[in-house]
Amino acid sequence: MPARTRDSQPCCEGFFCPQGITCMIPCPLGSYCPRGKLNKTTGICDPYRYQLPPGKTNHTCGGADIWADVTSSSEVFCSAGSYCPTNTKKVTCSSGNYCRMGSTKQKPCFKLSTCNPESANQNIHAYGIILFAALSITLLIFYTCSDQVLTTRHERMAKSREAAARSARETAQARERWKSAKDGAKKRAIGLQQQLSRTFSRKTTVKQQEQVKVLGQAANDTLFTPTIQSNSSAPLQSSAAPKATKKKPTNLTKMLQSLEDNSDGNEGFNLEIGDKNIKKHMPKGKQLHTRSQIFKYAYGQLEKEKAMEEKTKDLTFSGVISMATDTEIRTRPVIEVAFKDLTLTLKGKNKHLMRCVTGKIMPGRVSAVMGPSGAGKTTFLSALAGKATGCTMSGLILINGKVESIYSYKKIIGFVPQDDVVHGNLTVEENLRFSARCRLSADMPKPDKVLVVERVIESLGLQAVRDSLVGTVEKRGISGGQRKRVNVGLEMVMEPSLLILDEPTSGLDSASSNLLLRALRREALEGVNISMVVHQPSYALFKMFDDLILLAKGGLTVYHGSVKKVEEYFAGLGITVPERVNPPDHYIDILEGMVKPGSGVTVQQLPVRWMLHNGYPVPPDMMQYCDQIGTSSKGVNPSANGTSEQSFAGDLWKDMVCNVEIQRDHMHHNFLKSNDLSNRVTPGILRQHRYFLGRAVKQRLREAKMQAADYLILLLAGASLGILAKVSDETFGALGYTYTVIAVSLLCKIAALRSFSLEKLHYWRERASGMSSLAYFLSKDTVDHFNTVIKPLVYLSMFYFFNNPRSSFTDNYIVLLCLVYCVTGVAYVFAILLEPSPAQLVCTGRSY
Repeated sequence: MPARTRDSQPCCEGFFCPQGITCMIPCPLGSYCPRGKLNKTTGICDPYRYQLPPGKTNHTCGGADIWADVTSSSEVFCSAGSYCPTNTKKVTCSSGNYCRMGSTKQKPCFKLSTCNPESANQNIHAYGIILFAALSITLLIFYTCSDQVLTTRHERMAKSREAAARSARETAQARERWKSAKDGAKKRAIGLQQQLSRTFSRKTTVKQQEQVKVLGQAANDTLFTPTIQSNSSAPLQSSAAPKATKKKPTNLTKMLQSLEDNSDGNEGFNLEIGDKNIKKHMPKGKQLHTRSQIFKYAYGQLEKEKAMEEKTKDLTFSGVISMATDTEIRTRPVIEVAFKDLTLTLKGKNKHLMRCVTGKIMPGRVSAVMGPSGAGKTTFLSALAGKATGCTMSGLILINGKVESIYSYKKIIGFVPQDDVVHGNLTVEENLRFSARCRLSADMPKPDKVLVVERVIESLGLQAVRDSLVGTVEKRGISGGQRKRVNVGLEMVMEPSLLILDEPTSGLDSASSNLLLRALRREALEGVNISMVVHQPSYALFKMFDDLILLAKGGLTVYHGSVKKVEEYFAGLGITVPERVNPPDHYIDILEGMVKPGSGVTVQQLPVRWMLHNGYPVPPDMMQYCDQIGTSSKGVNPSANGTSEQSFAGDLWKDMVCNVEIQRDHMHHNFLKSNDLSNRVTPGILRQHRYFLGRAVKQRLREAKMQAADYLILLLAGASLGILAKVSDETFGALGYTYTVIAVSLLCKIAALRSFSLEKLHYWRERASGMSSLAYFLSKDTVDHFNTVIKPLVYLSMFYFFNNPRSSFTDNYIVLLCLVYCVTGVAYVFAILLEPSPAQLVCTGRSY
């Protein structure tokens, strides 16, 4: 190719000619390629950077010599504040319009914006201020009214429920009054009938005697004839009366006749002022659609159950319910748990948590597990429920006499943990109703589920606080005792066959404890197998239990049998309860070592005496206590109880092995699958997803303060970054987008962590009871989709109008939508795998 110094021609206007190219290339639209002018001082062709060859007078300046992007050179673009309709013409932008770099035409400014002549951008801060005020007012209204919506809805439900309860009570009272009046009328009718019978029998006898003695007397005939006529005409009058006048029965007569015909029916009436008694037919079956009808049905059944229970105290509770509802009894499956030589050893440390526990807990009985601290009471119940992790279990656990997994019955097993794992941002009724919906049989009608919930609320004495929030540590709710009863009610509403409770009376006063235990005894009448850990019960409470399991330190059984025979058993060992001392307190003090058991008996001998009393085998390392008792002639191994000292490294290694085994057992327990033998079909995933979604929406509405704070922070971040990160034509606002990615990622990650980090305990409890994990996750994710869609809008509403980037609002929104969706998923992973504090730390670090 020829060099530029030989036969070179200047590039024409509107074209650019790079070095070494023999042809001209036209400049694109938006560029400005005029013919260069020689600067005699510098020898450079303005506005370009090339020089004429020295000593070559025949050379002149031509067009552009290079084409580059805006980040490296802006000399070939139309300058900001001007527009270039062609690549050789540049026009200054007029007032009321703005022209960015490379514009081919001027753009009109918005109405509220300001655009001076030669403006490169329009000032739309006024729109940002207006939008900021509008969004702030919207958030304030949302924060103020979100909880009010739920409050108004609860008030309407409460009015409907109170009206239904009042109607049921009035119906029950009227029915009782009518029955008593009917019984009284029957008694008076029987007495009048007897009196008339005696009177007419005497008259008949007198008449026969007079006819025999004085047949010819006219006076007797005249007296006797009207009597005959009146008696004979009476039937004629009575028979002719219906023909003469037919009186229509009044409404009151109809109502009383209907009650007499069906005194146990579901019909009710409303007692109004005066004699206007209106009969209301109670809907039945598929006609129970509205909430008021369902509540009337539920409260009507409850009132009838109370009346039946008062009259038939010897019947079982299901018998009372059957008499009240006139339907088939829904029998629960029976679960009997037997255990033989049950021993739990802590993995990695070879430490016994329980040893040689043998016995059984039976349906229809309430068993109390007692003992001093460290006796393994909670461990024992956890082993029966299949929740003991990090331990090696030996022995047998039989379910209804068969070696079966307890997990196969998890849908009909209720486990009440020691801690009150209850949703604090839901009301008492909402907690109980959600548990009943997800855990009761799917084919159970809705009115029956409402009846179950209402029965549990009444039996636990929670009517006064049913519409109150349970509360959290930060926000005060119901009292501690009421919260404990709600914790128990979550398992009672699913109608379990086996109910295990870990210290349900701890923190309760005597009245609340008695109320709770009476409710549990009503469940036991249904055939429910109930076992619970109790600490220092009162004597009245102690006598309400059927069986007692008394454990010593180390998980050894001291007594397992009827409560009525415990004092007799210990009296046979020479241990008597002093006067005015509660028996369970005295026995626990002995096992704790605070009180001496008596002459010839030691605390260490009590488990061995129980084994010998029932013929159970005694472990070899406990034979020495047999020798002390004198019932065994075997020698003692002095090194049996010896413990070898371990080094620090050995203890550390054992702790590490123990932690690894515990984590492995947790994972195995979480992913364990077993055959379902409970014969209960609970709602499917889609139906549970609907229940979970409704609960999540209520929780978010009650967290309006936190949601409003998140949006307000996004507004402030968008306004601040929009003002600080100015858009330049050379960088296209890359710095502002960098800050945007960091800010939006950090704020959205921290907010998304709350979806799962704060409810892990609730999730583990619900999952262990058989609820769907997929439905729980999808409901949380569905609710978070609202934030995924709204948060980019909230941020861009400030950032876009204060920064005014070159790209459109729609393009920015699509990019931020994808960003928020991705960071929300990352936050889910951290929230599920890590604890709350490490998860927040990791999310903060990865955002930067």
